[in-house]
Amino acid sequence: MKYFFLSYLFVAAIVVAAFGTRGSKSELPPIEILPDMDYQQKVKYQAKSDFFADGLGARRPVAGTVPMGFEVPAKPASSPEYQPPAFGFSHGTGYYNTGKFGDYYGDGLPKEIELSKSLLERGERQYNIYCAVCHAASGNGKGVTSKYGILTAFNFHQPGSLDPANAAAYRADGAMFDVISNGKGLMGPYGGSISVQDRWAIVAYIRAMQVAVKENNVSVQ
Repeated sequence: MKYFFLSYLFVAAIVVAAFGTRGSKSELPPIEILPDMDYQQKVKYQAKSDFFADGLGARRPVAGTVPMGFEVPAKPASSPEYQPPAFGFSHGTGYYNTGKFGDYYGDGLPKEIELSKSLLERGERQYNIYCAVCHAASGNGKGVTSKYGILTAFNFHQPGSLDPANAAAYRADGAMFDVISNGKGLMGPYGGSISVQDRWAIVAYIRAMQVAVKENNVSVQ
């Protein structure tokens, strides 16, 4: 019995000592029993690395590789007719990159984008990847996230959504492009994830989807 009480007092002293230091200031590093992978042997992006001769941690892609989401070139990299995939991210100040003419959002696709069936198909694919989870595949704003307490996203089919005179429901093409690029409200920006061409493809698909629903067509195309 005596050993039991001694053991009990010993454990109690350890507990009191441990909790008594909580909140106190110290210049010494904390004792981490479970570091939770806070410290890893890895190269951080845009950081210096002594492993490579040029000292750069961020490496250039291997010649002939294709970024995820880009089309595979028709000719291999070894062919003299090889055309590398176009880089889809740019940061100009024109309508193509901002969706604006001066201080005002524009309507219609920029001259760099050609409306085609393939554009709509790509827009549908990207919409389903990035947008449908909140806005729903149908565009009514009741995506999967709405079932988990997150506010309903914008409904692309509310009355007046195709009427420029309806300021509450209508969104100009440039305005939708800007929201995709920079985010709005609870929606984060996708400018770093979706190429400029694909952002416009999504806008074109949303417009086609709106027209299809208004005309009571099942297929967008």
